[in-house]
Formats: sequence, structure tokens, C-alpha cells
Amino acid sequence: MQDKSTTLFGMPVISGEALKEIFQSMMEGFVVIDKDGIILVINPIGEKMFGYGPGELIGKPLELLLPERYRGHHVHLRREFNGKPVPRRMGLGRDLMGMRKDGMEFPVEISLSYSKAGGTFIAIAFISDITLRKKAEDALRQSEEQLIVYATELEKKVKTRTEDLNTSIHNLEKEVAERKKAEEEVLKALAKERELNDMKSKFVSIASHEFRTPLSTILSSISLIEQYRQVGQLDKIDKHIARARASANHMTTILNDFLSVGRLEEGKVEIIREQVVVHELLHDIADEIKLMLKPGQKIDMELRSEIKSIYTDTRMLRNILFNLLSNASKYSEEGKSIRLSCSSTPAYLQVNIEDQGIGIPDEDQRHLFDRFFRASNALNIQGTGLGLNIVKRYLDLLNGTISFTSEYGKGSTFTFQLPIQLS
Repeated sequence: MQDKSTTLFGMPVISGEALKEIFQSMMEGFVVIDKDGIILVINPIGEKMFGYGPGELIGKPLELLLPERYRGHHVHLRREFNGKPVPRRMGLGRDLMGMRKDGMEFPVEISLSYSKAGGTFIAIAFISDITLRKKAEDALRQSEEQLIVYATELEKKVKTRTEDLNTSIHNLEKEVAERKKAEEEVLKALAKERELNDMKSKFVSIASHEFRTPLSTILSSISLIEQYRQVGQLDKIDKHIARARASANHMTTILNDFLSVGRLEEGKVEIIREQVVVHELLHDIADEIKLMLKPGQKIDMELRSEIKSIYTDTRMLRNILFNLLSNASKYSEEGKSIRLSCSSTPAYLQVNIEDQGIGIPDEDQRHLFDRFFRASNALNIQGTGLGLNIVKRYLDLLNGTISFTSEYGKGSTFTFQLPIQLS
């Protein structure tokens, strides 16, 4: 038997069984309302969604399905839609809430459309319960928020650990630098110790060699003096007394050199600044050296300095002059002259000491101021190899400089400069 047709607003639309089947199979709530918001049709899914029984909502206002706080505003929105109906999705950018019969609220999503059946305006709404989706979204949002919090905390921890690591690295680098510095200091100390031990060894070697000859000369002279005294040969006694005195002076010079090096190495040399009258000091040194000159040697002095005095250390300047003049005598033959000249500028005093001695081989000149160095053509001449090293170090302390020119076999000229005013 064929099913009777169902009419909507007096118009046949679809058979009752077909409509029922459609309504039953829909997964969304389906609501039809008139222009006044009265529910004309609602499918079973919609009734169940809002907690109402079959047919219970027919003829009721749509606002019954809304939380009370939204009802007044919704009436206004519904009238606007009736005036300018446009199919759309409701709630874009905001949450829509429905309310069940028991007052429980739940989130919904609504698609709104309209129609004019037989000239009558109706609004059609498709309603979905999105509670599960909202829970999922809320859970996802909470997870994202927790993830952000975790990431923030992790970032803070990473930053803190990075800072701690950087601090540890800085401290480690500092410790390594300190250890390296300590190791360098230890190595310097060891090198210094080896150098001092080497100097002591060379001192013993040189002292034993250099002292042997003058000591033998002194002992021999004393023995001969006793013999000559018995026979009354006074001239020969004077000769050997002079030999013994010269040998003793030589030993004193050697000892002074070693003592000077020792004080310089230990940093115990104190600079005593005082006013020094230049020509007086030069004459005193020249007179002192005359007693050590070889037969026929003499010192020619030329003082061209306009500076009368300088402010420096007298003891060091005396030692410098004595070393250079005694070397000029030692490395020159008998009968050769030594030229001592002095000049000045407003800032410096310059002293030249020129000899006519054996000169310095070219290959030896770069080592001349090294400690214990002896030129290859001077090995048979008494000396410790310390004199020029001491001269150079004294001049460094006095802010002075020294240089030389030399020609092998013809002589050497040593030139040093000192500031007029030692700061």
C-alpha cells in the first residue's frame, strides 16, 4: 500500500515514511523555525541532543534551547537574519552553547539557511554537538600550553646549563691559563737554575784556570823576594813586588766580575743616583788604569763635552769605564796608545774608547756581549768573558746604550751613551 504524502504548510513535500527515514538517519540535529522563532520541525537526533521527548519541542520558541544569558541577544540576531537572510555558519570566531532540558550546557556548531515555502519564510538550522571535539581541542590546547610551558622551562634550563657550562669553561680556561703560567714560571725557574748551575760550573772552571797563574806568580815572587832580600838586591825585590801586586789586582778584578754578575742575576743591584763631575771621574779612572798598562802604553784623553756633570750612578759608570779601558790595554800590544774621548748633546753624554789592538773577528762580533764569551783570537789572553756582559747590563740599568766597530788585527772602538739626567 502506498504511503500517504505529508504536507508542510499545506504543500505536499515528501512521504511520511521517507521523511521519517531521513530524519532518523541524519547525524545532525535538524530544526525548522518560523519567522517568530517557533519550532516547526525537529528531528529525533535534535530532540535527543537537547534531552527532549518526541514532539515535545514542537511549537516552542527556539530560545528554549539556548542558555538564558544568550536568549535576549539571540532574539535581536534572529530578527536581523529575517531581514537579510544569508546562508552561513554561526559562531565564527566564538563558541556557541546549547542547553539541554536539564539545564546542562554543551558546545554546538550551527549551519543556518532559510527558505520560503508557499510564500512563508522559514529558517533551517543544522546543529552538531561538538562536545567531544571541544574536549579534544581543549585537551590539545592544554597539551600545547603544557608543551609551551615545558619548552619555556626547558629553554630556561638549557640557558641556565649553558651559562653554567660557559662559567665552567671560563673557570677551566682560567685554571688552565694559571696552570700554564705556573708551568712557565717553573720552566723559567728551572732554566734559571740550570743557567746558574752552568754559571757556577763555568765560574769554577774559569776561576781555577784564571787564579792558577796569578797565584803561581805571587808565590814565585814571594819566594824570589826572600832570596833577593838575603843578598840585598833591592831592585829585583821591587820588581817582584810589582809582579805580585799586579797578579793580586788581576785576581781582585776576576772576583769583582763574578760578584757583579751574581748581584745582577739576583736583582740585588741598587741604583744610587748622584751628581757626577765628568772630567774628574775620567781623570781618576785614567790614573787608576795607568798602573795596569803594558810598557809603552798610554791614554790620550780628549774632553769635548760642554756638560760638566751628569746625574747617574757613579759606581756603575766607574765600572763601565774601568772594564772598557782595561780591555783596551789587555788586547793591545806594548807601546800602543789608547784614545779616550768624550762629547755630549743636550740629552746624552757620549764616551769613545779606541784601541789599536787585535780587533774582533767578524764571526765573533754578534756574541761579544754574551756571558763567558771569549773571541776566538783572545783565548790565550787572560779573561773571564764577563766584563763586556757586565758593561752592557749596567748600561741597560742606567738607560744607556753601547755599540762598537772593529777591524780584525787593527783595533776596536767602543762607544757608549748615557742620559744626562737618569730618571
